Amino acid sequence: MATTTDTKNYKFNHSMLRVKDPKESAHPIVKFYEFLGLSLIKKLSFPEAKFDLYFLAYDGPSATSHGNSTFDREGVIELTHNYGTEADESYAVNNGNKEPHRGFGHVCISVDHIQAACQRIEDAGYRFQKKLTDGRMKHIAFALDPDGYWVEIISQKLGSKGADDPEEAGAVTDPSTYRMNHTMIRVKDAEKSLKFYQEVLGMTLFRTHEAAAAGFNLYFLGYPGAEGVPENGFTALKEGLLELTWNYGTEKDEAFSYHNGNDQPQGFGHICVSVDDIDAACARFEGMNANWKKRLTDGRMKNVAFLLDPDGYWVEVVQNERFAGKENF
Repeated sequence: MATTTDTKNYKFNHSMLRVKDPKESAHPIVKFYEFLGLSLIKKLSFPEAKFDLYFLAYDGPSATSHGNSTFDREGVIELTHNYGTEADESYAVNNGNKEPHRGFGHVCISVDHIQAACQRIEDAGYRFQKKLTDGRMKHIAFALDPDGYWVEIISQKLGSKGADDPEEAGAVTDPSTYRMNHTMIRVKDAEKSLKFYQEVLGMTLFRTHEAAAAGFNLYFLGYPGAEGVPENGFTALKEGLLELTWNYGTEKDEAFSYHNGNDQPQGFGHICVSVDDIDAACARFEGMNANWKKRLTDGRMKNVAFLLDPDGYWVEVVQNERFAGKENF
């Protein structure tokens, strides 16, 4: 196993969402993500703790992480089902976009032909928060998964005009070419969050989008890996980016905070980084005085740790199985 404190082998592995009913309901959520082209690459059951985990990822021949083990990937979605929620009529997830529980924003997939991709989703009967033709931004859409989480849809075509793109007319979409591009969370203080994700977690800032007129900035971070950072700043072909959304002025309001998804009402759970040597990584975090939710040595699960970012979001740390030569679970 590697004994390095370098972060070059780190991967933004997955984003976890709690779900009400994964398989059996009238609108099964696993089926929705499979419809978007993701494959169920692993299911873990913990009946004694009364929950199941479903790991979904793009795994077709053209997928970036095709054939890799679960924790040697980027752009994975983990759905967590706590037994009993499916039978509880009052249970609903917090999708992170409603006051006063805003925090997590969305996951995002990039697609080959955005008009055709959105039409296919609509034709299947799934709902939209924002259709491609709605509003001023005609190049992005937001679908809703069966639990009400937002799934942004963007084009893999540089300079796409989306709904207003004549080249899109009549195109056929191929879900096997899609990417799980990014996960968005809102942050109170951009400077503190950028410092944490770059210095502690070793991510690289791929690009910044400043929307001064609207009063917010977007920061896209990730691990360059073998592909490196695209020179033109176009990131739609990348898997596993983290988008930080900073609304101007929140950092000046002492009383302001975002919902971390793990306090009630629950929804989004965490993002997860896989590392080449989990003991060395955790020792490194300890040396940087990182804030812990759970150290490796805490509790029953001795093979996962959780850091807390400056907003209180949980960041899981797991071993990348490729470096360990054995499965984590």
